[in-house]
Amino acid sequence: MISKDSSKPKQYQVVSLDSLVPEDHLLRKIDENIDFSFIYDLVEDKYSPDFGRPSLDPVTLIKIPIIQYMFGIKSMRQTIKDIEVNVAYRWFLGLDFYDPVPHFTTFGKNYKRRFEGTDLFEQIFMDILYQCMDKGLVDTSSIFVDGTHVKAAANKKKAKKILVAKKAARFYDEQLKKEINEDREAHDKKPLKDKDDDEGNGGESGSGEIKEIKVSETDPESGWFHKGDHEEVFAYSIESACDKHGWMLGYTIHPGNEHDSATFPYLYEKIKQFGPEYIIADAGYKTPAIAKLLTDDGIAPIFPYKRPQTKKGFFRKHEYVFDEHYDCYICPWDQVLKYSTTNREGYREYKSDGKICESCPYLSQCTQSKNHVKVVTRHIWQPYLDYCEELRHTDGMKELYDLRKETIERNFGTAKEHHAMRYTQEKGKEKMAMKVGLTFACMNMKKLVNVLSKRPENGSCDPLNSLKNRLFCILHSFNRYSFA
Repeated sequence: MISKDSSKPKQYQVVSLDSLVPEDHLLRKIDENIDFSFIYDLVEDKYSPDFGRPSLDPVTLIKIPIIQYMFGIKSMRQTIKDIEVNVAYRWFLGLDFYDPVPHFTTFGKNYKRRFEGTDLFEQIFMDILYQCMDKGLVDTSSIFVDGTHVKAAANKKKAKKILVAKKAARFYDEQLKKEINEDREAHDKKPLKDKDDDEGNGGESGSGEIKEIKVSETDPESGWFHKGDHEEVFAYSIESACDKHGWMLGYTIHPGNEHDSATFPYLYEKIKQFGPEYIIADAGYKTPAIAKLLTDDGIAPIFPYKRPQTKKGFFRKHEYVFDEHYDCYICPWDQVLKYSTTNREGYREYKSDGKICESCPYLSQCTQSKNHVKVVTRHIWQPYLDYCEELRHTDGMKELYDLRKETIERNFGTAKEHHAMRYTQEKGKEKMAMKVGLTFACMNMKKLVNVLSKRPENGSCDPLNSLKNRLFCILHSFNRYSFA
């Protein structure tokens, strides 16, 4: 039996901090492969060159939350405690054994005074992404899009109900309205009046339509979320995109009660700069507006099969055959459903003759209307959805769609399991955007060092993809420093 000498830890030893960090430590690999000096350029205008006390090194300041999100530490207070005792953390921040660790409020105060109201953290995310692209590892030809929910730091018992406008303006409303009126004129129908003009005349009201929603008193920018068997909570919706290798390419933050198809245009504005050939998304994005938006921009939308929302025991919509030449539908009993009108939502309505349908043997499987009239609708942008269906059946598209579970869905699982993104302690969309941006930047950095560690010295990469990414990064740098 051996007893240790308890006085040994108190002995003075000459040791280098660098020697205590293992060669294969994640932070050492990140420090070798990621250049953080770009942060100085991003924050230069946030500091005074002549006045005030000397500040904490901005790179050190930003690296503190990077450590927090990299290792899934729940709070800044706990992060500072871990930095005090973790040699690798100190080394990564450039602190020596006896250098004081910043107080846990330091980052919060700097955020409030310097970074609030800026897109600094999105720029940090993009700069790190461009460093990954510069190494020829990112392939933006196929982009996978999806959304997930993060539980907000909001007590669901502290909420109030308010009245808001029932329908918010959509990104395609003006274009849809124009094409609806063109379609009505082509069918000898009068153009639709503005909703405000219809009020009091039996028309559909516009700004007068309101609904009651629940708003958190703790975090009003979050949204009341309820899906399936999930618990009803206040949450944020994180919509993001990645390539087929899992590199995160962009993200947007929205209240948890907004649907992914409604918020997609905000994310699309960020990712279309990559020039994708395909955008792959789940059935929630399979709408006429999104299909048209992507197709008009020369991007192939890859959506899955979407089961018809038909009551059990009734004919499904595909059993009514559309005759494009005569602009009508043919029902299973070979009767014609003629064009009636084009409504405000952009759907053409095709109606049957109730007198003929009254004696139809399939009436109980067709409609329950009192006048026995069957109505089938077809969106004026339906050809774009038909094009999506054709793409779905082409070679390789099923395999491409199946990659969602290995890319975007896996990234969400990783972020929640290993980077503390299952819920947030941040309040407000802006701070939530900081958390998400730095978390996804950490995931890209981890992926970069893992890929490079497995690649042999001077390993090969796709030269064409590397050249494309390098040109893209040069253009990004030029745009940043060019004068408006």
